[in-house]
Amino acid sequence: MAAPMELYCWKGDAGLPSVDVDCLAVLTYAKFSGAPLKVHKISNPWRSPSGYLPALKTQDDGVVFQTNRIITHLRKQKYNADYDLSAKQGADTLAFMSLMEEKLLPALIHSFWIDAKNYVEYTRKWYAEAIPFPLNFFIPNQMHKRHLERLQLIRGEGWREDDESLEKQLYIDAQECMTLLSQRLGTQKFFFGDSPASLDAYVFSYLAPIMNTKLPSNKLQQHLRTLNNLCQYCTSILSIYFDCNGDGLPRVLPRTPTAEAQESEDEPHKRRNQILSVLVGLVAMIGYAMLSGIVSIQRVENGNALNQGNAMEDNEDEDE
Repeated sequence: MAAPMELYCWKGDAGLPSVDVDCLAVLTYAKFSGAPLKVHKISNPWRSPSGYLPALKTQDDGVVFQTNRIITHLRKQKYNADYDLSAKQGADTLAFMSLMEEKLLPALIHSFWIDAKNYVEYTRKWYAEAIPFPLNFFIPNQMHKRHLERLQLIRGEGWREDDESLEKQLYIDAQECMTLLSQRLGTQKFFFGDSPASLDAYVFSYLAPIMNTKLPSNKLQQHLRTLNNLCQYCTSILSIYFDCNGDGLPRVLPRTPTAEAQESEDEPHKRRNQILSVLVGLVAMIGYAMLSGIVSIQRVENGNALNQGNAMEDNEDEDE
């Protein structure tokens, strides 16, 4: 029997199977298509075979990363959630995905990674607590930079982080996009009827973090809560496809030792972190001792040092 494909993704929190939008899209698509994956939910991207999350480790094609490439690979393996869609439905899928990437995704990135209050008090804090020491000192900053570059790539070179009018337009576009999605969904269970498709995986991965995350400033959530069918849509997917498997767990403190945490960290990483922690502690203790005067360094004149050295030699001779 062939070894199952292995998916590496960010672990979950806030009632979501993963805190990352891209990882959430892949996990949801895999559920919809029935792809048999061995999922590794981790909090250290360096443990991924590609160095990025999500990443799919396959038996024949090596490592595949990036959301679109992973889903394309699953389709090639006959795990296709869009198999029953008509040509028109396929065209609608592409149109709505393009709309979300242009209108909704930029505001989602801004809300979590660019908005100063949200980034400092929630996003960076969560990743700094979840990522093991000492990587938590610089990986969140690297992620912030990548998301900023991604936002600038989507919105064009004219977008500036400190332009309030452009930021306001960002959220107006996102609210209009969510309203269009609500109108398109209507009273249906999924966007194309009773069975989920790839469009549902992407829509859910964008909306679920907005709905479940308690950001200090959550303009997107305020608008989403006025769209009852989209809220019910996300709740239904969570309960049907994730809760029964224990993936959508309530929020837990990242550093609480659990069986999942123990499995997610390899012993070499633990040993390295323990050594680094001891070294940092020693340096801090020495620095404190010197600053407080407990330990001091005095200069000794050469003559005195020589006399003291002779005295020590004499004492040693006497002991002998």
